[in-house]
Amino acid sequence: MDGPDHKGLIYQVTRILFEHNQNVIRNDEYVSPSGYFFMRTAFSGDVVVADLLQILKKELPEGLNLRINPNKKKDIVVMVTKEHHCLGDLLIRYAFDELDANILAVVSNYNILQPLVSKFGIPFHYITHENRTREEHEEAILRTLDVYRPEFLVLAKYMRIITPTFVDQFPNRIVNIHHSFLPAFIGANPYRQAYERGVKIIGATAHFVNNHLDEGPIIAQDVKSVDHRQTASDMATLGKETEKSVLSKALKLVFNDRVFIHQNRTIIL
Repeated sequence: MDGPDHKGLIYQVTRILFEHNQNVIRNDEYVSPSGYFFMRTAFSGDVVVADLLQILKKELPEGLNLRINPNKKKDIVVMVTKEHHCLGDLLIRYAFDELDANILAVVSNYNILQPLVSKFGIPFHYITHENRTREEHEEAILRTLDVYRPEFLVLAKYMRIITPTFVDQFPNRIVNIHHSFLPAFIGANPYRQAYERGVKIIGATAHFVNNHLDEGPIIAQDVKSVDHRQTASDMATLGKETEKSVLSKALKLVFNDRVFIHQNRTIIL
């Protein structure tokens, strides 16, 4: 739940849940300096979700955004290009039931990673961008995604810029992993740039995708210390490990419905 703050909101929500035989397991809330309220309540019990949501909407003040998300795995499609490290990490976590999601398919503009994906019994769709405009390529991808109807898309090193038309199909439902502690080095070969500048930290950023390149709401970040002894290759290896861990952390937060988006920022409860 999020919206303008009002006195007694926590009491009202928990009272309604109590009156309908629900057990509150955890409650987290936050009020921004501007007076905007965020609240995440985990509860259990037998209830008709639609009926409970209607009761909450009726008894709580107007203007609040209310959602009840069942505790279930999210359905996702992973999009990749050539790099295997993030995809491989997700596939292993999925195989050992550590992802909180069902990987319905993997989509790529290259066929390089198909042998890896096939080992996990997951459909792989090779949709080349060759001899296609960006719009034609995205239309082909969207036709494939329409078959699966994923709740989220995960860009696990998908190295193509996607258009606003594509993003609009999945508002706040595309998660990307970026090879920098944003904002940082942009363009080709970021680790070479970092090495040549003698940086002392490298990092990774997981964020939602919007219509501004690499400027979507940030979900998770991490950095690692480096020094002059490490080559660009060393930094790339360390960076890949950081990318894997940051993406995994971000997806866990998103798939467990702990992320609120407000004015291009995230609130994690």
